[in-house]
Amino acid sequence: MNVGEVAALAGVTVRTLHHYDRIGLLSPSGRTAAGYRQYSAADLDRLHQVLLYRELGFSLEDVATLLDAPDADPEAHLRRQHRLLRDRLERTRAMVAAVEKEMEARSMGISLTPEERFEVFGDWLPEEYEAEAEEKWGDTDAWAQSQRRTRSYSKNDWVRIKAEGDDIERRFAAALQSGAAPDSAEAMDLAEEHRQQITRNFYDCPPAMHAGLGRMYVEDERFTAHYEQIAPGLAQYVSTAVQANAARQG
Repeated sequence: MNVGEVAALAGVTVRTLHHYDRIGLLSPSGRTAAGYRQYSAADLDRLHQVLLYRELGFSLEDVATLLDAPDADPEAHLRRQHRLLRDRLERTRAMVAAVEKEMEARSMGISLTPEERFEVFGDWLPEEYEAEAEEKWGDTDAWAQSQRRTRSYSKNDWVRIKAEGDDIERRFAAALQSGAAPDSAEAMDLAEEHRQQITRNFYDCPPAMHAGLGRMYVEDERFTAHYEQIAPGLAQYVSTAVQANAARQG
């Protein structure tokens, strides 16, 4: 094959092939009577190796050293390239996953750096529930309202919101451990604080909607696990208190 055909086949420029020839990295095996370069199948194989190593970030000097080593083994090259490509694939997958998480977080209005998100939320990733939440409530006013509000929240806003939620959960646990009934005034007042916190930070949450959230705390094992981690029996306690407060509110 002549230099133009090789360039078209390999997706490189003729100038690149000329440069490889000048530095001795890839010299064609033959020349025509007029002096034009002629590349053999072996030359194309070497070009393939060169381009793979270049794609993997090796310098031209390093590529030449690898390919021209006295003990160079074509199978060893393939094994090395396979290993390096798999490593790159894993890194790329991790990068894609990170970008997707950031896209999901931004769609939820959580415009924090990864470090800030870990600082605020720990290993709980709100965006993991994004698709499910949108499927359930995406066509509701509450969903739209929450999206509008959270888009403007800074790290300090999220820290404050999380601290408010943690405080209410801590006081719920204290009420449970003190023996206060879940439908007592103390527990229902905490439930009302919880409802107001949602209304203040995310979306208007009337008592009936809050009662539905309360049922979800025992029907969805993920929410149940969250409350049970704070105190055994807390999921059912909060659920009952929320529904009792909704009934009290009428």
